[in-house]
Amino acid sequence: MPRSKPPKRQRDGYLDGSLLVAMPSMGDARFARAVIYMCAHSADGAMGIIINQRAPNISFTELLEQLNIVPPKERIRLPIGLGAMAVHLGGPVETGRGFVLHSADYFKAESTLPIDESVCLTATIDILRDIAKGSGPDKALLALGYAGWAPGQLESEIQANGWLHCTADPELIFDPEVDRKYNRALGKIGIDPWRLVNDSGHA
Repeated sequence: MPRSKPPKRQRDGYLDGSLLVAMPSMGDARFARAVIYMCAHSADGAMGIIINQRAPNISFTELLEQLNIVPPKERIRLPIGLGAMAVHLGGPVETGRGFVLHSADYFKAESTLPIDESVCLTATIDILRDIAKGSGPDKALLALGYAGWAPGQLESEIQANGWLHCTADPELIFDPEVDRKYNRALGKIGIDPWRLVNDSGHA
């Protein structure tokens, strides 16, 4: 089956479909040790989802109940493993809105944005209903909020050594061991995280 277009992350130097990795010198505490999957990047700005920060005090099943997708008495009927699915803090913008990064086996023509060949983004409640019914994507990461940049802002932050970037892969994006994603991303770049921390205090 012929590919219709090349991967977006190879397009004109833009980073959609790639990972941003925060440097230890990152001054914004909201992005400390953040790994961000870039969903969109163009001359108009950039948007991404933090994939390694858990939302405190809420589980996926509790979120389904709050959204009236699953009544509490039906929680026992949810697919096995759903209770262990983490809710992530996707970024400081629109924190009351849910975004689902997921594998490309799930697609809704009106609401799913393909980012590359293996990862898509859907931000409607339908995907949460489908996940609750067991008919959702094979892999999914639910995040509340997103990270956004104005035109030229991300490029300036990268030039100021605020971010590193590397290729993304589904195994890292959907790794259930959230706490190891930062070191795994640095490893993809070929950087020892311990050395990076030690060197960050030197001019």
